[in-house]
Amino acid sequence: MPKTLHIFNTISQLRERFYVAVVGKQALLKLINEAEVAEQVYNSNAIENSTLTLEETEKILLQIDLDRYITEREMFETKNLARVVSYTDQRAKEQELGLEVILSLHKMLIANIRDDIAGRFRNNGEFVRVGNHIAPDPKEIIGRMEKMLAEYNATSHENIIKRIAKLHLTFEYTHPFCDGNGRIGRVINNYLLIREGFVPINIKFIDRNKYYEAFKEFDTKGTTSIMEEIVGKALTNSYHKRLAYLEGMQIMTLAEYGKVNKISHSNLINKATRQTIEAFLEKGKWKIGVPQKNYYSTLHNY
Repeated sequence: MPKTLHIFNTISQLRERFYVAVVGKQALLKLINEAEVAEQVYNSNAIENSTLTLEETEKILLQIDLDRYITEREMFETKNLARVVSYTDQRAKEQELGLEVILSLHKMLIANIRDDIAGRFRNNGEFVRVGNHIAPDPKEIIGRMEKMLAEYNATSHENIIKRIAKLHLTFEYTHPFCDGNGRIGRVINNYLLIREGFVPINIKFIDRNKYYEAFKEFDTKGTTSIMEEIVGKALTNSYHKRLAYLEGMQIMTLAEYGKVNKISHSNLINKATRQTIEAFLEKGKWKIGVPQKNYYSTLHNY
């Protein structure tokens, strides 16, 4: 709990800075969010074993031909998820999350991939297994989903990290759909974060092993500590990135920053991974924002 509380206090401070920095810069924030769509799509699909690279994902969204053959499914998974991510950014501000919204998001995601299951929960007899976990009976889905949302709403006074972690794990444990559960679960995280005035998060492919450990922890112990850590770090990462742009900092790679300040790159990567410095991942590279007054003195030293 102390560790989670520390992260939450950090996020509260970053959130306050964000609200100050964003005044009069809504157009810039919109550009940041739009530029991030491809990364959101790449990471979420990669967690589900998509073979597409970030560059290929960007090309598909820009309607540029790829240098290799990819399946029609991967093409639609990319375009559909991008549509869902963009739609969520606006829709979350207008409508509370309920079962109808979740079903509509799923219909958008699975359209032209498996229209027979798009926009509906698993029917009787449709059982699914994820690793060693067999998802609950389809007859239990609606009741479990309603309880999940009710518990989330009833704990509005609690730490947002704990609430999102618990809801996400509960959703994935229920696995309400025949396909697309992981992608929709991560979209729902952002729907709720945006609705409550936080920035969206991007759970990275490089964190996939830890992400799956969080499900195992919940499945065997009923606890959420690993997922809380993942959500907390993803939130600080997202705020660090937005603040670097909104506060007009000069953005450098950690490698450049390390050379200038004579700090080992491995040391900086370690701190960035733990989010103890204001670094962020962008297009697979660790970067950091340097205030303008410090940037020019840094260049002089360089």
